[in-house]
Amino acid sequence: MSSSIVRAENNDLICVDDDQDILDFMKAVIENSHHTVVTAGSAEQGLTSYKERKPDLVIVDLMMEEADSGVNFVKEIRALGPTPPVYLMSSVGESLALIKDCSVLDLAGVLQKPIKSQTLLSILKAKLGK
Repeated sequence: MSSSIVRAENNDLICVDDDQDILDFMKAVIENSHHTVVTAGSAEQGLTSYKERKPDLVIVDLMMEEADSGVNFVKEIRALGPTPPVYLMSSVGESLALIKDCSVLDLAGVLQKPIKSQTLLSILKAKLGK
């Protein structure tokens, strides 16, 4: 599990996933749309980057090194105070509600993996206004 960090003055997003292919795809789409992104290969790395950079949007995978890593990550950043919109990625997508009650996480949405670039671009425009 590796991480890749793009340093810039204005970090718009943080993406957390243990699948490097997903991170590479998201990084390419996000940077091509003139946003900056920090990627992390684990919830622990994501939490460290979140605390350092205070992003405007968070996208995190549900299942990483442990089944509930994504949920625990969201709970941890929520405990730090006001948070930006958070999207949870999952291969189970919309049926996530059947598996786990995520309503307590106050998510902006659940994204079905693999994420389509147009879906990601729509979220960027709607949530970041760029």
